[in-house]
Amino acid sequence: MAPSQASHTPSLATWTKSLRDQSLEASIESLIFLLKRRQVTGDECAGAIAQLLRQVVAKSKWHDVDQLLYRVQTAGARLARAAPHEPVIGNIPRPEPASSPTTSPSPARTLTSGLQVSKSMFNLLSVADPSESPVTGASTPISQAQQPFSVHALRSEVMDGIEEILDEINQADDQIASFAEIQIHPGDYVLAYQPSKTVERFLVKAASKRRFTVILASLNPPAPGEEEQPYAALRKKLNAAGVSTINLASNGLMAYIPRVNKVIFGAKAVYQNGGLLVDSGACIAAQAAHEYLKPVIALCGVYKFCPEDPSDEVSRGELGNPSSYVSYADGPELDSFEVENTTTDYIPPDLVDVYLTNLGPQTRHHLGGIYADHYKIEDIGFSLQVGE
Repeated sequence: MAPSQASHTPSLATWTKSLRDQSLEASIESLIFLLKRRQVTGDECAGAIAQLLRQVVAKSKWHDVDQLLYRVQTAGARLARAAPHEPVIGNIPRPEPASSPTTSPSPARTLTSGLQVSKSMFNLLSVADPSESPVTGASTPISQAQQPFSVHALRSEVMDGIEEILDEINQADDQIASFAEIQIHPGDYVLAYQPSKTVERFLVKAASKRRFTVILASLNPPAPGEEEQPYAALRKKLNAAGVSTINLASNGLMAYIPRVNKVIFGAKAVYQNGGLLVDSGACIAAQAAHEYLKPVIALCGVYKFCPEDPSDEVSRGELGNPSSYVSYADGPELDSFEVENTTTDYIPPDLVDVYLTNLGPQTRHHLGGIYADHYKIEDIGFSLQVGE
C-alpha cells in the first residue's frame, strides 16, 4: 500500500518525521514503499530499520517476550523482502549473544540482555516470561497486578537498547575516520573508488593530518556538457586542506594502479566468508591492486557484517537499467545483442587486505571473532523466517 496521495512527496526525512503520529502499520508500509522505490538505500537502511523497530516495540501489543520477538521478527522479515539487494536490513533485527562485550545490542538481543542470561534468543524463549526469575529462570509466583509492570520495564529496556544501536550506527563513520591517520601516510597516492559517505569522511579526516594525493575513480565520466566533475564537494574539501585530487574514469584504472600506494572503497556488506558487496566496478579496482601488490582497504561499520555466505545472485552482481550505456532509440541494432548493466560487484576475500571497521582494522582471519560476538549460529536466519 503506497502512502496517501495527500501526503508530502515520500522521502526518508518525511517518513522519519511522521513516525510519532502514524500508526505502526502505516509506518511499516511507508518504509516498504521507500525501500522498493530505492529512496532509502545503502547506509540509510540500517538507521531506518532501527527506528522502525523502535516503533514496533513501543506501539505493538504484546504481553510476553515470545510475542515481542514475533513482532520484531515479522517486521524485519517484511522489510528484508522489500529490498533483498540491501543485506544490511536483515542484520539489525537479528539477535546477538547476550555476553558480547564489543558492541551495542540488536533489538532482538536487547530482549535477552535485561534478563542477565547468556543465551541466544531462541534458547531463551522457553524461560523468558514475566512469571520466571530474571536471573535463574526458576518459576516465581507473580500476581496479575505485577505483570503489567514487568512488561513496561522490559519495553523501556528494549527501547533504550535500540537507542544504543542508533548511536552506534550514527557514530560508525566518525569512529572509522579516527583510524585514517594510521592508514594514510604523507605522500601517499590513494585511489578511492566511487567514495561513499564513509570514505569521504575518512579522507577528509586524513587530510586534516596528512598531505597526500587522492585519485577519485568514478564508474561514469561526466556527461558531455556537464560542468561539475564527479565528487566536486569532496574535491573542494580536500583541496582546501592541501590535498591534491585527480579525477579518473574507471577505464583509466590500469594506468594509475602502478602509481598508487593503496586502494580504498566502502563496502555495502561483509559476508561470513570475508567477501564484500560493493559498487559496480570496484572488483576491477581490487583485482588490479592485487596484481600489483597494492593493499586494498574496505571501510565498513560492524553493523554491515552479514552472518551468511553470499548467494549466487550476489556473486553475479545485481543488474540495473542499461539505458545509460545504450540508446533504445537505436531500435533494430539492439535486437542482435543483450546489454547488462551491473550495479553491484562481489569481491572475493582473497582480494581484501584490511577491513577497517568502527572497532578498528581487521584481517580476514580475525573476522570470525566479530561474527561470534554478534551472532549465534542458530539465529542467523532470524529476520527472514516469518511470513507476512
